[in-house]
Amino acid sequence: MKRTMKKLSNLLLFCGIIAMLGLPDIAEAQRLRHSGGASRGGAAARPSGNRSINGGATRSPSRPSNLQSRSYSNNTRNRTNTNIGNQRNNTNRNTNVRNNNSRNNNTRVSNVKSNNRVGNNNRVNIDNSTNINVNRNVRRNVNRRSTVVIRNPRPYPRPPYRYGGFSFFCYHPYYYHPYTPYYWGPVWHPWGFFIASLAATAIVISIENEKYHYDEGVFYQESNNGYTVVEAPSGATVKTIPGGSEQVVINETTNNYYYGGTYYEKSDEGYTVVPPTSGAVVTNLPEGAEEVKVGDQTYVKYGETYYQPVQVDNKNKYEVADVQDADQ
Repeated sequence: MKRTMKKLSNLLLFCGIIAMLGLPDIAEAQRLRHSGGASRGGAAARPSGNRSINGGATRSPSRPSNLQSRSYSNNTRNRTNTNIGNQRNNTNRNTNVRNNNSRNNNTRVSNVKSNNRVGNNNRVNIDNSTNINVNRNVRRNVNRRSTVVIRNPRPYPRPPYRYGGFSFFCYHPYYYHPYTPYYWGPVWHPWGFFIASLAATAIVISIENEKYHYDEGVFYQESNNGYTVVEAPSGATVKTIPGGSEQVVINETTNNYYYGGTYYEKSDEGYTVVPPTSGAVVTNLPEGAEEVKVGDQTYVKYGETYYQPVQVDNKNKYEVADVQDADQ
């Protein structure tokens, strides 16, 4: 009996020791269970704005934020698309402006090139510094008499000087000497000179319904209550010419007379004004001529006639040049 009571006492002691060791864990488990229940119980009263995640971490409501983000993104896209559209429009405008400018510039450049080649006055740029007026329509008819040059029937013994699409034919070699205007005396005047009245010796000449006045190798026309010196009209015939005229050999059978820049041909009626003939050599050129640079050579242009500086019998003179298109 004593032995049985001892075993029971030992068993109760053992159980008590076990109970004492496990009691804190049980209490903690119960506390945790009560705490979780309180959380679940308070779920109904949970604020609508926030939600607890992972032991208290808080996240703001996602839907309004997303809406704002989407709205902002859409605005950004719209602005971006608008900017892109504007850039494209600006690019198109700039492109159009550039294209228009290019067209305008090309048109201007084309017009400039056309004007340099053949302008209103048949202006041809023989070199880069001097414009030379060449009347193509008249020069094509130089085999007959014209207002420019009569082509000499004699063949040229030397090749022409070619430059800028033109050929300059002369019988004598080129020999440069500076152009110096020649003065024929007080009764002679250059083209454009104006006087209020004429001398009593002046005569009236009509050519193709045009009225001229002639006196001492000079031709005038009425203008501004006076008279202006003009180019001698081809075909005009006068009884006499000034004594200081120069005889010019044209060929074996023809001579001209030259005075004050005008050429005359002797006839039964007197002296008839004729255009210069290529190859004619004269000693002096009047006031109103100008030097013209043609490539490496310098010519003197008087009216529509080009003179090549030459030297004949060791004297400086000028030869009437025959200017032709290079393809003739």
